[in-house]
Amino acid sequence: MNWRRVRTLMLREVRATFRDPFTMTVLITVPLAALLAFGFVLSTEVKHLALGVHDADGSSASRRLVAELGAKGTFDLTPFTTRGALEHALVAGDVSAGLVIPPDFERGRQAPVPGREPPQIQVLYDGGEAVLAGNAEGFLRGLIGSTATDLAAEAAPTHTPASANGVAVVTRAVFNPRLDGKPFMVSGTFGFVLSFLTVLITAVSIVNEKLTGTFEQLQVTPASAAEILLGKILPLGAVFAFDVLLMVLVAGFVLQVWPAGSIVFFVAVSAVYVLFSLALGLIISATSATAAEAVQKSVLFSIPLVQLSGFAFPIRNMPTVVQWITEIFPATHYIRVTRAIYLRGEGPLTLLPELGVIALFGILLMWYALRSIEARA
Repeated sequence: MNWRRVRTLMLREVRATFRDPFTMTVLITVPLAALLAFGFVLSTEVKHLALGVHDADGSSASRRLVAELGAKGTFDLTPFTTRGALEHALVAGDVSAGLVIPPDFERGRQAPVPGREPPQIQVLYDGGEAVLAGNAEGFLRGLIGSTATDLAAEAAPTHTPASANGVAVVTRAVFNPRLDGKPFMVSGTFGFVLSFLTVLITAVSIVNEKLTGTFEQLQVTPASAAEILLGKILPLGAVFAFDVLLMVLVAGFVLQVWPAGSIVFFVAVSAVYVLFSLALGLIISATSATAAEAVQKSVLFSIPLVQLSGFAFPIRNMPTVVQWITEIFPATHYIRVTRAIYLRGEGPLTLLPELGVIALFGILLMWYALRSIEARA
């Protein structure tokens, strides 16, 4: 390995990249555009959701419950005098969720009967928007449970357990208590962008050089296949590592989403993963006869990436056989790592198994990319 030749190849790749304005534009703008799109447009955050309320009790406790729901800024409340009017508004789309407080809410809460269930508050929502509806329901359950506990503690702070005067709501949300969809989407976007865009950018690299004849010029130089591989992936790896840092800052300052864990650790893991993804792109490029074929392979690769990596759809909800298949995608393990760092603040020790799998995939991809370049030489 001659590092002077590697440096020369890297400078050659950098000049070629900077001479292409379209590629530079894609490298910088696409990651940021994807981050903002998934963070803002596709966010499942519950905010200013139209909530219809039918308070059949009208007691001080029920009024306080309704007031606290409206004070959070999460729901825009609309009162309804009858349950029928609330259901009609829900069907008509005037409200996205409904809350029905029973007429015996205060009485049942203050004087519970042994063997009888506590008063139940009913939540109605439009199941057509399943993810948003699920988040809204979880948020409502959390607020109702918190308020009911406070009311019980104020009514009997020393003699009666809070649960005795509570409401039939049992819920707990960890790591993301507000059920905010932005951290989930932002952390997953890193996996989507770094897996898809890196492959797409490098997929046509060797193909284009074969068509223009520059790859044949590399073949007559003393550079080995390993030096050519490093000369191609290290400059682009540096650009994508910069993209990662830029995305972290934009997500933090614009979307108010910062990693719960170490930013340095997150950027380091992402930079290593970028190199492995670039190696996959070179494999596609080296095994394709035309640029169109390389692009088609990249697009076909992106379909299971979106569907099966856990970026948009929970893997645990997939059939068992499909869950096994998802484990063969490096993006699956990287997205798990990004969400563990962003949402739970985990460190290297707890993520060691996933990092080991990523490293194994990376070694295999680098080895196969090296063999593919050697076969082209």
